Amino acid sequence: MMHRHPLRTAVALVLLVSPAWAEDWPQFRGVNASGVSTSHKLPTEFSESDHVVWQAEPGEGIGSPIIVNGKLFCTAMTGPTTFTVFAYDAATGKSLWKRDLETGALPRITPPNSHASSTPAADAHRVYVYFSTLGLLAFDAATGKDAWKCPLAKPAYLMDWGAASSPIVYKDSLLFCMDDDLNPYLLCLDAATGKARWKTPRANMLAGYAVPVICEMKDRTDIVVAGTGRMIGYDPTTGKERWNCNTLVRTVMTTPVVKDDIIYVAVQSYGDQSRTLKFALLEWMDTNQDKKLSRAEVPKEFRDRFEESDTNKDGFLADDELDTAFQSKGNRVGGGNIIQAIRGGGTGDVTKTHLLWNVTRPYPSNLTSPLVSGDRLLVVKAGGLSTSLDITQGKANWELERIDNFGDYYASPVAADGKVFIAGRNGFVVVLQDSASLEVLALNDMGGEILATPAIANGKLFIRTREKLYCIGEK
Repeated sequence: MMHRHPLRTAVALVLLVSPAWAEDWPQFRGVNASGVSTSHKLPTEFSESDHVVWQAEPGEGIGSPIIVNGKLFCTAMTGPTTFTVFAYDAATGKSLWKRDLETGALPRITPPNSHASSTPAADAHRVYVYFSTLGLLAFDAATGKDAWKCPLAKPAYLMDWGAASSPIVYKDSLLFCMDDDLNPYLLCLDAATGKARWKTPRANMLAGYAVPVICEMKDRTDIVVAGTGRMIGYDPTTGKERWNCNTLVRTVMTTPVVKDDIIYVAVQSYGDQSRTLKFALLEWMDTNQDKKLSRAEVPKEFRDRFEESDTNKDGFLADDELDTAFQSKGNRVGGGNIIQAIRGGGTGDVTKTHLLWNVTRPYPSNLTSPLVSGDRLLVVKAGGLSTSLDITQGKANWELERIDNFGDYYASPVAADGKVFIAGRNGFVVVLQDSASLEVLALNDMGGEILATPAIANGKLFIRTREKLYCIGEK
């Protein structure tokens, strides 16, 4: 008879029943930006001092935390020109490593945005971060040592919104969409080396912050990116455009959600369908209100574009000149409100064949991404107004009902354990029952401004205020 060594038996049992880390949240809004976690036993009521497993003070920033293989990664500004990448033990909050990076002179930015606004992405080997003056950087996940660096041109924004784009990992590639107002593109790098595999211009786009999402069908996989006027599907191997659905609005700051092979998008862009970029520029940049833009009224990064567009050489952009100076003639869409379901796949222009339903009521936010949980889509906007739709036909479960927390919303809702967590800029986190009727379970004060979307992993909720980081759970 074979005798088992008691210590080996005990170790084997521990490995079987107690995995070190059961779930990852590897990028903005977790797996494929879904905002949904499989975690259980998350507390409903908590605060900055209640149900806090651990907390840290990394510094100023609004990028979301991510969790991979039991390590939490986040970024912050820790000095006037110092950008820091942090790694913590996600279970205990123990500091594992940090990297301080000098940024050089920083570009203009509009509050409440932060220079530390991009959410990292990670895999088992490396953590990847983006910073406007540094480009894309990769660090060894275990040690924090340099893996590679990919310098990129600094983005430019007509209204000085500032950078906030985030990378994602797809298989052995790093994908990064930079939709600025000057030279937008979609980039694919080798995740191990940082070398470019392909770069696809997105010349018809205006500034936006949608993260690429992956849409898998039975016969192929597409990289899908929402942008000005269009949802576009790309070939992951070559970066070539496979299809486009021309149903979106002018400015897209929210990220779509994919369920099965259907892509759900919710966007609010200022004004109605006739309000093209021209009218926004005149409102925000025409300082003397003479209905035209002088060279001095245009940001310096766009002076070459100004000269090209000033066809009569009178030193001003007006009328037709202003229509085409900064917005593509072939994609001159306006504003509006849309929530849409678009079937992935197809070839070429799929506008007439793949748009399943379209709701144009003033439900969505221009900042918070939709949440799809079960057969329901949830959106939340300024004022704490929420709307829930059935995803099969877009019919409302409820419309523009308040969630007991008036204020602005930048963080997107996330869901787990039969609950939805919605963080307001004022620092309160609303907890809803994840159901077809609106039921507020709790209103929790975290004591600081929240713009970062919370993360969920392994039965813990990770909340980033502008200065602090909290791990919330059962102790």
